[in-house]
Amino acid sequence: MGLNPEADQRSRDAAREGSEFVELLEVLWEHGRDAVPTGPVSPSQLRVLYTLDREEGINLRMLAEALGSASPSVSRLCDRLQATGFVERAPSPVSRRELELRLTSHGRAYLVDLRTRREEILMATIDAMPAKARRSLLDGLRAFRSAAGAGQDSDGARPLRSTG
Repeated sequence: MGLNPEADQRSRDAAREGSEFVELLEVLWEHGRDAVPTGPVSPSQLRVLYTLDREEGINLRMLAEALGSASPSVSRLCDRLQATGFVERAPSPVSRRELELRLTSHGRAYLVDLRTRREEILMATIDAMPAKARRSLLDGLRAFRSAAGAGQDSDGARPLRSTG
């Protein structure tokens, strides 16, 4: 605990509100995922798609590290995503023994559609807020993102970064 009990309580209150916000956002995100016409992918598969979108051409080992998962599990996820036409494996130009993983045009289109649906749902919710609350939300989210990206995690992971 810090030296200021009032500030500590405000931080606890903000963390509790933040947790409730994240849970609500997860529900809204699921609505967006369910609305994509090509059908939903599992949360684990979606993490693979997001990672490949950011880190085009990485190999399986790097993908497993980025996801914090075992290579055999990630390989099975990629097998399923390749079978749906979302991911392709191609020989690496730097090593004949490695394969690069990339999103296909179908995989990219899925992410664009998913992000569009989710943004529409989020916009409808934000539009229902009073203007002053929207400005406060924007300021708060910018400060939160800045604080979350200020340093590296204890395990050396990269800080959070903007995707837009």
